[in-house]
Amino acid sequence: MELPQVSTPVANYVPAVRTGNLLYVAGQVPRDADGAMITGKVGADMDVDDAYNAARVCGLSALAVAKREIGDLDNVVRVVRVMGLVNATPDYTQQPQVINGFSDLMVAVFGEAGRHARVAYGAGSLPGGAAVEVESLFEVR
Repeated sequence: MELPQVSTPVANYVPAVRTGNLLYVAGQVPRDADGAMITGKVGADMDVDDAYNAARVCGLSALAVAKREIGDLDNVVRVVRVMGLVNATPDYTQQPQVINGFSDLMVAVFGEAGRHARVAYGAGSLPGGAAVEVESLFEVR
């Protein structure tokens, strides 16, 4: 598994904040191998499989941020919480299946410690037209 470069924030925030044994990773949007944002409205421009893959890419970015902050992913104790936003049409209802792209990756990487509490929202739009955005919380040592 190859992790991407950590993106530079485009607004007034930092990629992650650690407080005690918790690492909050800011919302990650999907970017392709060239760094271009993966955009589209799920349910119109993009199907559930493409959106699932976009959420997985968000997971890779979150792991890259975590690794940069804590030095080694072996320092992750568990994934605590995930909040996924899906840029979707008003009638779209498969947000959980989309965000499974992120969740399934966390379980593949961390096993049972990758299972987490989660919420998956539909959004009318996301920054830059991103198809998905995912924020995460890790317990770390």
